[in-house]
Amino acid sequence: MIILQLILFCALFTLMVKIAVGNNALNGLYFYPKMVQERAFALGLTERETVARRRKRFMIPFFLVMLAALVLIIGLWNELKTFRPAYLQALLFLEVMNWYDGIIIDKVWVGYSKFWLLPGCEDIPYVQTWKQVLKKRGILTLIWVAGAAIVAGVIVLVF
Repeated sequence: MIILQLILFCALFTLMVKIAVGNNALNGLYFYPKMVQERAFALGLTERETVARRRKRFMIPFFLVMLAALVLIIGLWNELKTFRPAYLQALLFLEVMNWYDGIIIDKVWVGYSKFWLLPGCEDIPYVQTWKQVLKKRGILTLIWVAGAAIVAGVIVLVF
């Protein structure tokens, strides 16, 4: 059951990203490295204010939906009501999401899909190297140790 839940959680992650960008990768320019963003601004593809507004409009609901989904899966579906089991399960979900984002989203989807290529920015690397992925995901692994405690605390309070 936990594997199904992890798949559904990662599918929700992917669906939210796809909905945010729609059929235009420029809608997700805030996901790109700064160098790509700067080129897109210089080419007049979009404006800084538009990207900042889209980022805020995505990130706030994204974090709230992913948190709510995690709390409902662990607290309601799995019926974990005490801190330690809720913490361990939250940590598992957050770490799987972390590495899913780095490997499947960043390296596979972005790296192999023509969708993410921006006109006029083809010569700039926009896919993270393996070294960058490992470094970023390693740092986030440590951050999610604390994040899982917050999720578990919410679960204990709500359920």
